[in-house]
Amino acid sequence: MFSFGLLILMAEDITEDTSKRIENGDTISVNYVGKLENGTIFDTSLKEVAIETGKYDQMRNYEPLTFTVGAGQMIKGFDEGVVGMKVGEEKTLTIPPEEAYGEYRQEFVREIPVDAVNFTPEVGMRLATDNGLTGSITKVNENSFVVDFNHELAGKTLIFSVKVVSMEERKG
Repeated sequence: MFSFGLLILMAEDITEDTSKRIENGDTISVNYVGKLENGTIFDTSLKEVAIETGKYDQMRNYEPLTFTVGAGQMIKGFDEGVVGMKVGEEKTLTIPPEEAYGEYRQEFVREIPVDAVNFTPEVGMRLATDNGLTGSITKVNENSFVVDFNHELAGKTLIFSVKVVSMEERKG
């Protein structure tokens, strides 16, 4: 009889309370599709969507994204947008630039003389600075090239379709 009671207790321990709403400090896993306002998909955790849209990367694992809500691991609008959701719930988050990657800032665009570097600049090439900034070369001419240090999604409103697949409540 004692072991029978123990089995029931164990079954209760693994039952998920799907009515619990997400709060800061909870660790959650979500599947998502990220789009721009024009409908262009820029990222997804779903392999089939990546294949469909030509964004598939065979080096990537397509699986739910796991993060701790409110810990600053995500852009602000995503972090705040999942608060109050439940496991199994789907929601569309529309995130303005100031809650995503910020406004596009012209001062983050630099023109660099070609003779200041020891490589041949090409459009699309990614560069990193000593202080950790990364940028993309957007224009090359005979004497100089332009590097844009803005995040590629800066200045854009992002639209995420999000589905919560699991939640682990904050400990303590």
